[in-house]
Amino acid sequence: MSKAVLKVAGLSVAYGGIKAVKGIDLEVREGELIALIGANGAGKTTTLKAITGTLPQCKVEGSIHYLDETLKGSKSFHLVEKKLAMVPEGRGVFTRMSIRENLMMGAYTRTDKAAIEDDIAHWFDVFPRLKERAAQMAGTLSGGEQQMLAMARALMSHPRLLLLDEPSMGLSPIMVEKIFEVIRTVSAQGITILLVEQNARLALQAADRGYVMDSGLITMSGNAADMLDDARVRAAYLGE
Repeated sequence: MSKAVLKVAGLSVAYGGIKAVKGIDLEVREGELIALIGANGAGKTTTLKAITGTLPQCKVEGSIHYLDETLKGSKSFHLVEKKLAMVPEGRGVFTRMSIRENLMMGAYTRTDKAAIEDDIAHWFDVFPRLKERAAQMAGTLSGGEQQMLAMARALMSHPRLLLLDEPSMGLSPIMVEKIFEVIRTVSAQGITILLVEQNARLALQAADRGYVMDSGLITMSGNAADMLDDARVRAAYLGE
């Protein structure tokens, strides 16, 4: 069994008297693509924000270990140095910077200038639309183009663990297929991925294992292919 890159145990998150996450456990092992699926409001994004330390003021309990090191007390801006990157819901691109400048920001912890240029060329090959618009302000891009840019920017840091929060949200079916094609390609390169996604079918088709989250609890987990065939998952999340 491969090494655990991320291990979450007993994670609870409470906003005042409201518990958004209620003591969950999950594990992501090296090289895996893990899908965390569930309805809107299930607590998926809160879980990712707890991992990355980007929650607003609230009570967080439990343990979060990344590469056997606790993330408790870590500043979110130090995580990229630890090779942990996140593509947030809503993309989060630097709207008043060009596409190229956004990619350079993704590599701000690196000093290998020639390799950075090689990586920019690589992601321009993967996303030709970005190459065509390299000098364009990121804020003028379509939602799908911004998602491409946000993913490429995160990958510029050479992450050991990539967190993706709802990458298909608000995109056209053609763009969704392109984004998932890239997710599968990145996973095949050995990068460990934790994918939060409402499109359960696409997420489980791409994943090795899956977790189902409902009302702040993990209600099911297992092999992704088996979950696709599970009657409960099909009824609740696949519309069957």
